[in-house]
Amino acid sequence: MLASRALLQSVPSATFPTFSQAHKSYVMGLYRRYLKNELDWCIRRDIWRDRAIEIRVEFERNRNVRNPRELARLFEQAEKRLTEKAHPDPHRPAMFEDGTKWERNIPPRMFTEAEKRAALESHP
Repeated sequence: MLASRALLQSVPSATFPTFSQAHKSYVMGLYRRYLKNELDWCIRRDIWRDRAIEIRVEFERNRNVRNPRELARLFEQAEKRLTEKAHPDPHRPAMFEDGTKWERNIPPRMFTEAEKRAALESHP
């Protein structure tokens, strides 16, 4: 117990622990959402690629920020900018949920034998 307390006191307050996997996943997800949002606004990949490089530079600029309060502020600003720039009608692949072909040709419902018999008996 005393050794761990001495160890904590010997660590300078300016250093912060390394990031967890959850933090890394959040940053990667935020980066992907930024890229996807830009792709919603710009269909041509050659033009989108320039904007993707700019987004990467923005993320790389803040790569070495270790202060948790500063990180929280950066994340809050990034989420706010992402919501402000969100496309009103984002692209959805045709076969995905809410796409243009989603549930277009739904297979018919399979009836049980009892339901089939009841339906046949009810018709003259």
